[in-house]
Amino acid sequence: MFNVGFLLIRQDAMMKILIKLSFLTSLLLVPAISRAQCCAGGSGSPIAGGASQGVLLERQVELNTNFQFINTDKFYAKDTQVPDSIRTFDSFSSTYEYFKLGYGVTKNLTMSIESGYFFKKQEVGLNDNPQTTYESKGIGDLIIFPRYDVINWTEEKTRTEVTVGLGVKIPLGSYNDSTGNVEPFSGQTFYVTKPTSVQLSSGTNDIIFYTFLFRGYTEKNLKLFANAMYIKKGWNPNGEKLGDFASVALFVGKSFFNHLGITLQTRYEWVDTMKINENILLFGRPSNYFPQATGYKKVFITPQVSYTKGKFTLYASSDFPVYQFLNTDPHYTQVGSQHQTTVGLSYRFFTKNSIIKKLEGTGKYYCPMHPEEVSDKPGKCPKCGMDLEKAK
Repeated sequence: MFNVGFLLIRQDAMMKILIKLSFLTSLLLVPAISRAQCCAGGSGSPIAGGASQGVLLERQVELNTNFQFINTDKFYAKDTQVPDSIRTFDSFSSTYEYFKLGYGVTKNLTMSIESGYFFKKQEVGLNDNPQTTYESKGIGDLIIFPRYDVINWTEEKTRTEVTVGLGVKIPLGSYNDSTGNVEPFSGQTFYVTKPTSVQLSSGTNDIIFYTFLFRGYTEKNLKLFANAMYIKKGWNPNGEKLGDFASVALFVGKSFFNHLGITLQTRYEWVDTMKINENILLFGRPSNYFPQATGYKKVFITPQVSYTKGKFTLYASSDFPVYQFLNTDPHYTQVGSQHQTTVGLSYRFFTKNSIIKKLEGTGKYYCPMHPEEVSDKPGKCPKCGMDLEKAK
């Protein structure tokens, strides 16, 4: 009788252990199969949504902030959108405010400090499952981004500028936050790392290589420009290296009524696949990525409208993906781009010892956006077409 009771107790204990192991396995596997490339839902650029940047004027200050809204529920296998029945999770969304402080150190050198705050990053679990729905919010990474004009020619009817930049991204946001799941039988809480898509940072120091080319036609209020960017990603403490990023963008812009600007951008983006340090796997798999389902090639068309009044510029743009090729395999799909909208405000002014101060009392006219353009009589700025203002 004792042996039978002992066996029953052991069987009961074994059943509890098996149930716990089953639950733990589900915690580890269910989140794992619901991962995709973190940047696939929108632009992979950390620079204000891929905005093109030249240099500021000497002693000019720029304060710039914008809100970026991303939302997508479209999944891809290579360049083909897959049906909802084989998607990896329901949807991904993000609301992010970006900040930039720029200063014209000299007429050729501009230094900017850039960062942002995520009000929400959310991955909704398959079939709206709350156990596999993850959210986060908090500060993003810090970017220190100097840029230098190697060419800046202003002629009677044209202006040409070539800028190069070399920046660094410093991780401030979290990259290994976890979420707790309660095991129903014991009441114990088991923690699982959140998907990389909702982490606030990659946890790495990245190097940014940047080039900007500009050609402006003053009489026609027409601007042609382009930029190219390459971001060399580092390794984080988890032994993960997200794929390097590259982009090339072409822009055409035209000004109307001295205040309204319309720009059309075509942009190509490429992200390499993720790398994992295999030695880390000796201590368990730290990553909730699947390298097979990371990396992409995309082409976007982005219209932008802006309105400038004095020192303020209000702008809005929206990305429209026209081609997407996302790395996948037979077992994993990857979320693609769908909706990304940016709305922002820029404010530019000069420090006290600026060109404008030197013009006070001279009776001369200057451009509020390009104060180095000075005239003895009223007229329009040869660079941007704005009306010249009289120095007080």
